[in-house]
Amino acid sequence: MAMRRCLGLAGVVPRLLLNSTVLPGGRSFLSCPVNTHLGCKNTELLVHRFTSGPPSTDVSYEELKQLLAGRKSVVIDVREPWELREYGFIPGSINVPLGQVNSALQLAEEEFKEKYGGEMPQQTDNIVFSCLAGVRSKKALNTATSLGYNDVQHYPGGWQDWVKNEQHN
Repeated sequence: MAMRRCLGLAGVVPRLLLNSTVLPGGRSFLSCPVNTHLGCKNTELLVHRFTSGPPSTDVSYEELKQLLAGRKSVVIDVREPWELREYGFIPGSINVPLGQVNSALQLAEEEFKEKYGGEMPQQTDNIVFSCLAGVRSKKALNTATSLGYNDVQHYPGGWQDWVKNEQHN
């Protein structure tokens, strides 16, 4: 009987996974009457979607605003200093140009603070990397991960998305 129930789902579940909503952590939420024919009263399923990569490391504008307001993250802008002077920067961010991220994250805390004007993130701290449009911040995220930082994210919209959203608010 249990085997029949499993086989009954074999053709339905793959179709449902294509139409599911992905939740944080790579899980999919399904709301459908698929299991009503199995005699189940609950018509909602929570299915783990298997992926080869880690959960999403992207941070939205709204999430970044919350992290900055709560001082729950270290935001590192990896653009060149002239870009920040010319275009602006996200308030509360620390400027560490992409070419210096590897060495900067290996400095002593005092050296980091002296050179970059902010607290050096610890390997357990949440770090969000930002740049102009998300390309360099993704490279910085990969560099930090290779150095043992495990709670790293990036803001894929970068400065361009920040300005656009700030102008609307």
